[in-house]
Amino acid sequence: MHTEEKFTPKTWPAAPEKATLEAKNKFMGFWFFLGGETVLFASLFATYLALKDSVPSPDHALAKDIFDLPLAFIATMLLLTSSLTSVYAMYHMKNYNFKGMQAWLLITVLLGLAFLGLEIYEFYHYVHAYGHTFTSSAFGSAFYTLVGFHGAHVAFGLMWIIALMVRNAKRGLSLYNAPKFYVASLYWHFIDVVWVFIFTVVYLMGMVG
Repeated sequence: MHTEEKFTPKTWPAAPEKATLEAKNKFMGFWFFLGGETVLFASLFATYLALKDSVPSPDHALAKDIFDLPLAFIATMLLLTSSLTSVYAMYHMKNYNFKGMQAWLLITVLLGLAFLGLEIYEFYHYVHAYGHTFTSSAFGSAFYTLVGFHGAHVAFGLMWIIALMVRNAKRGLSLYNAPKFYVASLYWHFIDVVWVFIFTVVYLMGMVG
């Protein structure tokens, strides 16, 4: 059971996300987790680069023939903007403005949902317009594994943020939940950074051929 001390903007710590030993332990555990995630994504990138030119027949479409770069660019802008809104949310958290933090987190969630919607549409379009499926080629398997795995991380990040918002809606900010919001925000930034690499390696390099 955690006792929740009452604060004001003046008495709220400058770094509430690291103000307690429990919060510091959360950070340490999170960085270990992030290290494992980085290795996993690096393996998926390496697999994709090795298989992206593997096709079952000479007439099979390559990345440059099917990728919708404008759609991927819009998705990139949505996700990068959501990273910025999460920064605003943490700014309000550090200033003990719970409503401001919740509002910017809600915008972050909406942008993340829009990104997922575009990704689902993209997959649907590739499957029905080009027959580009998970089992159509090694390239298809590598593409859907890498991009789809990232999409699953986006979905997890959204559920994480939404759960925090709902669970603490009536509790307000405390030194117990502030680190949880901050770690979720860091995870969201990690997802955004991974997408920048995906956009560069998969889409931009794919269009070059």
